[in-house]
Amino acid sequence: MASTTPTQIDTAPPVTRSGGSTGRAGDKIFAGLSKGSGILLLVIMASIAAFLTYRASIALSKNEGNFLTTFDWNASANPPVFGIAVLLFGTVVSSIVAMAIAVPIAVGIALFISHYAPRKLAAPLAYVVDLLAAVPSIIYGIWGALFLVPQLNGLNLWLDEYLGWTYVFEKTQVGVARSLFTVGILLAIMILPIVTSVSREVFLQVPRMNEEAALALGATRWEVIRMSVLPFGRSGVISASMLGLGRALGETMAVATVLSPSFLISGHILNPGGGTFAQNIAAKFDEANEFGRDALIASGLVLFLLTLLVNGAARLIIARRKDFSGANA
Repeated sequence: MASTTPTQIDTAPPVTRSGGSTGRAGDKIFAGLSKGSGILLLVIMASIAAFLTYRASIALSKNEGNFLTTFDWNASANPPVFGIAVLLFGTVVSSIVAMAIAVPIAVGIALFISHYAPRKLAAPLAYVVDLLAAVPSIIYGIWGALFLVPQLNGLNLWLDEYLGWTYVFEKTQVGVARSLFTVGILLAIMILPIVTSVSREVFLQVPRMNEEAALALGATRWEVIRMSVLPFGRSGVISASMLGLGRALGETMAVATVLSPSFLISGHILNPGGGTFAQNIAAKFDEANEFGRDALIASGLVLFLLTLLVNGAARLIIARRKDFSGANA
């Protein structure tokens, strides 16, 4: 009869890591700092919103014009009359032009770097694209005023000749190309690195298994991108575009350097003139009196809310794909 050996039970105390109490204290400190940083950010945002709202209410209470529909900006008059119609129109139109130009080019560059370019070329090209984001906006503005504006005269004439029937590209005023269309092109160049970098990182996260499965089924390189890469990265590209839009909405110095401001709304985007929120604040803040600055702060409040809406929409889109939101990290 075979003998059985009783199972030995290990009763040794569990081994604790060295410095366990120190580690637990570090966790508590880190958690407290993280929570405090989040609360501090909310307090700062709430303080900014409260300050803008308070100063804006002072100006709006004495405004004799309709703040949303008035075309003039004469806060120093007696009585004061000012409105954001022209500024809102110019900000939205220039941002739409920038997005229409930048997003397709940025997606193309991101796809080339992530799926087409050799590794020896992809790394330097990605570095150059990222480096463009570090160029100060005033440099873009000087380049736009001295180089881009004169070069766009020919393009404006071509668009007027062949696309003038669309009304949007009809040029009805003679003058240099200091228009919302020029501003849109300059903003497109400025937001291109942001959209490209985020889109590139999203495309690089596509599961390799998906691409290899499509190739095994006989798909071409373009079919792999169309069926595997673009569907996976769609929400990421949209969120990258929204981040670029937030940059375009608030750009100041480059727009102020290039645009020839006027308080007129025109559907002809090639005509000189127009205005944006940031450009108007930068141009009028120094010469404005106390009430005039309150009026400018009121327009800044609208831009603040518009930017929050854009970033909030981007966050909602990212939240739809937890792979990009960090929720699974």
